[in-house]
Amino acid sequence: MEGLRLAWGSVPPGRIARRAAAWELLRSLLADAGAPDAVLTNPCPHCGGPHGPVQVHGAPWWAAVTYAGATAVVGILPRDAADAFALDAEPLHDPVREAAGGAPGGLRRWVRAEASLKALGWGLRIDPASIDAADLDDERWAAKIPGAPLTVRGRDLDGPPAVLVCAAGAFRIPSDGVRP
Repeated sequence: MEGLRLAWGSVPPGRIARRAAAWELLRSLLADAGAPDAVLTNPCPHCGGPHGPVQVHGAPWWAAVTYAGATAVVGILPRDAADAFALDAEPLHDPVREAAGGAPGGLRRWVRAEASLKALGWGLRIDPASIDAADLDDERWAAKIPGAPLTVRGRDLDGPPAVLVCAAGAFRIPSDGVRP
């Protein structure tokens, strides 16, 4: 994912306040990338409400927002680097998650699976346990997702302390069948 830019920061409680703080981080990344006038929206693809994936208008970037407790992690990726882009992040230690038995298959697998599903625009509509995210090297991985029309590649990222962050890019499979 050449050109990926990442930022994070603390966010206040409440959906509207935390979204405003996350979007300020995104606007700062976009301004630093030469797109200070880019417009952000997030219409839900199902109902149109303001809770869907972030879209960037007026600049050639994908944008993503994810939350890990009181931390927002945001990223932008050049549009020509992937056909879709998403992030997921989870705190390394979460008493509620741990009391419920942890993340199925381990936290890294869960974060990779959720980033992959977000990149496809599927959210958690399929069981993340059905996704196999195999290591390609120390940072990069590829996900096998049943029924996916796109291939998904990802990276484990350095992020805020005590937070696991993964980025996923979805790619169309070319007519020659060679995957990126």
